[in-house]
Amino acid sequence: MSRFTSFREFYPFYLSEHANRTSRRLHFAGSCGALACVAMAMFRGNAWWVLAALACGYGFAWVGHYVFEKNRPATFRHPLYSFAGDWVMFKDILTGRIPF
Repeated sequence: MSRFTSFREFYPFYLSEHANRTSRRLHFAGSCGALACVAMAMFRGNAWWVLAALACGYGFAWVGHYVFEKNRPATFRHPLYSFAGDWVMFKDILTGRIPF
């Protein structure tokens, strides 16, 4: 796999790894759950919720990859770009740019 020199270059690859609609829905659900966990961490003042946010976000996403996409998550090869890609895709789903 080639190295990406920018997120702009990486994002089309990221989207190609999320072609399955069920996988995208699982990513979206995991991101919503992660946001709820972060809110709980702030509301309760308990940092364990941050760990729950990571487990929720990545757990749903990895099920989407291994069960529906049948590919390896980009997180393992491009962790920072992948994390950013999750949130850009989340925004793109919210705005209707990517079908839910």
